[in-house]
Amino acid sequence: MKNYILFFGIFLLLVLSCKTQNDTEAMEPMSVTTDTTAIANDTVRIANDELEYEITIIDPGFNSWLYSRAKPRGYYSQQYLENKNRLWVVQWNIRAMQPQRYGDLYLMQIDYEPRIDYGYEVNYMLYNYLVYFQLTTGQRLGGIVPKT
Repeated sequence: MKNYILFFGIFLLLVLSCKTQNDTEAMEPMSVTTDTTAIANDTVRIANDELEYEITIIDPGFNSWLYSRAKPRGYYSQQYLENKNRLWVVQWNIRAMQPQRYGDLYLMQIDYEPRIDYGYEVNYMLYNYLVYFQLTTGQRLGGIVPKT
């Protein structure tokens, strides 16, 4: 299993942290502007200091896959992306908590709170990373995975 992971050179660091909010704030839609910056060769960072969230994806091959095979921004609605992300993140986190069963593919949990509006860009990048992960590792997190 480790040779398989090394063969593909997959290393993931996916961190999603968000500002603590009370229930009324969490229900209100947020205006989100993101700064998407490519760092190094295959590192994608999406950050917004105002909302205090960040996603950093470090995975050889993801950046080129994103620009060559992923559907363009606007192809899916934000609601579709959020629904897929909720389903897949739950499965990801279950597997991250059971390394003895699933190995070291799932290095850390993803902190994704369904009641928070992260905006289109965060949901788009998270969705595409999870599609990429499923296609390249052969893992299935549930539901239909587009072949793109």
